[in-house]
Amino acid sequence: MKTSNRLSLLADSKSRRSCLCYLPTASLLCIVFFIGSMFVTTDFKERFTRWRMVDNVLITEPITCENQCRPQGSEALPKGIVVRTSNLELRPLWGSPKKRNSKSMSLLTIAVGVRQKENVDKMVKKFPSSDFVVMLFHYDGLVDEWRDLEWSPRAVHISAIDQTKWWFAKRFLHPDIVSEYDYIFLWDEDLGVENFNPRRYLSIVKQERLEISQPALDVAKSEVHHQITARGRRSRVHRRTYKVGGGNGCDANSTAPPCTGWVEMMAPVFSRASWRCTWYMIQNDLIHGWGLDFQLGYCAQGDRTKNIGVVDAEYIVHQGLPTLGGLEENTTTAEAPGQASPTKLSPNMEAQAPSHSHVNADRFAVRKRSYVELDIFKKRWKKAVQEDECWIDPFQQTEKQ
Repeated sequence: MKTSNRLSLLADSKSRRSCLCYLPTASLLCIVFFIGSMFVTTDFKERFTRWRMVDNVLITEPITCENQCRPQGSEALPKGIVVRTSNLELRPLWGSPKKRNSKSMSLLTIAVGVRQKENVDKMVKKFPSSDFVVMLFHYDGLVDEWRDLEWSPRAVHISAIDQTKWWFAKRFLHPDIVSEYDYIFLWDEDLGVENFNPRRYLSIVKQERLEISQPALDVAKSEVHHQITARGRRSRVHRRTYKVGGGNGCDANSTAPPCTGWVEMMAPVFSRASWRCTWYMIQNDLIHGWGLDFQLGYCAQGDRTKNIGVVDAEYIVHQGLPTLGGLEENTTTAEAPGQASPTKLSPNMEAQAPSHSHVNADRFAVRKRSYVELDIFKKRWKKAVQEDECWIDPFQQTEKQ
């Protein structure tokens, strides 16, 4: 009996020692588990809170500070994947793309018809491919006829029948698409560039800080519609014209277009900032652009009498060809003074060309529509000014003085 009790006590003693031996280990494990669970719980709470906050923001709050900096519609995407802008760079279908040009680039856009192919070829060759991207707006739909030109494969070709350069510009030159280009040339096809150097021109524009500009016109060979576009032989740049007499006299005190702060719409050149403003002013349904020239000063990024100018040192010839709606009969068969001869049409092109009996009627209809659109634009501008109570006309005060 005593022996049994001793054995029992001995077993109890061993089991107690065993428990005592495991107790520190168990305690340590308990402490580690407790501390770890605290971190896990805290991290879970933080994640849950963050997810819940994002969910709340998306559902109950209109815009957060973070989303104000994002393009509309990109809120559901992770910020790093959002690409805000694009460009007109052609990309290869296979192989590694060429290293991108790190130089500043500008954009030359021209509304073209194949009848002026020869002249356009001369124009494009004046613009170095290392400095300019070329984009052609084909208003006659004859794109394949340009394939034989050396520079054609690197140009961007867009075709739409009987549309103007303003129609094309509104749809394909969105500011976010052309944001990489320092300057945008929005030119007509009937310009002579024998005495024009694009690099020197942009050098002058930058030195003179011109936001909107155009090359001056050679008065001996050009069709000049406004005196301010005529070339001055003694100046590098001029920003105003002086015309005495009549109801439209211009003098040193003139502050409004077309005496100052004005360029014609045949060969305008826009800075990146001025184009962003101008693009918004182009009306989607008014394709002739009449009336825009008198309002471009609002996009000049400041004083239009200083930031808009005509460059005399680099000048062009305005041939004045009425290409939209077809050429007039006397310009389809012979070369007019100061004009390039029209490109000879292939049999396929001849079949698509309008007959002479319809040319004059078409030209009259085009001109009539231009005046109608001018009147519509003026009325829209006036209405917009009246309805926008927050807008202040920066030029109203100067024009009253």
